[in-house]
Amino acid sequence: MLIKVVILIILMTNPVWAQGKMFTLHVPIELAETGFMKHLLPRFSLKTGVRITISLEAGEATFGSDGKPVFRQNDKIWHLSRTNDADTEVFEAWLLSDVGKRTIEAYAPNGNVLFNSDVAQVDEIEVVALTGDLGLGEAVSFEKCGRCHASNETNRMDTIGSSPSFALMRTFPDWQSRFESFFVLRPHPSFTQVKDITEPFPDNLPPPIIPIELTVHEIEAITAYVGSIEPADLGAPIQTQ
Repeated sequence: MLIKVVILIILMTNPVWAQGKMFTLHVPIELAETGFMKHLLPRFSLKTGVRITISLEAGEATFGSDGKPVFRQNDKIWHLSRTNDADTEVFEAWLLSDVGKRTIEAYAPNGNVLFNSDVAQVDEIEVVALTGDLGLGEAVSFEKCGRCHASNETNRMDTIGSSPSFALMRTFPDWQSRFESFFVLRPHPSFTQVKDITEPFPDNLPPPIIPIELTVHEIEAITAYVGSIEPADLGAPIQTQ
């Protein structure tokens, strides 16, 4: 009788065994060797009552390059592909939950965080080769942009101060497209004219300052010049505890 009671207690306190919720998970050797699964899977099972058996062969769920992106290891994003099964669905949902993300990022052997829950893909920005005249670009930048922007150290103290320097804007991922089309980006349209490109200023909306007049050739030169500038060193990102 006592043995039956003990078995019953075990079944009642262990939802994995009592309810038979389990599935096999294929883990590539590359991922298995990190020890990450020994950290991740027991915590998932404890939280959900679903037991996972690791397999080096095909499983009901697989970590790899296909499926739902779930965590990052350096530059590699690991995906989870799975069968249409309730238990594997629970696993995917848990990995993407706040608890799952914290669990992923808590794995830090010897103080080194190996995995990250940020799986956002960064779109690559196409950069077109710059062919403009650097000397002309520097001269035009100083003459026509220098009252607002520091184009280099020579006019760093002569600008209005509230506009970013060329070196700072050089750190922007899309700096090239910004410079190539700056004349349509506010506030430039109100005081910038590009020969054969922009419309004349409306009679009822005169430019608020002395207008800037440029050619496409000069814009290409400015963009090429900015491309030769070393991006500003903004320092390391602020670390928070």
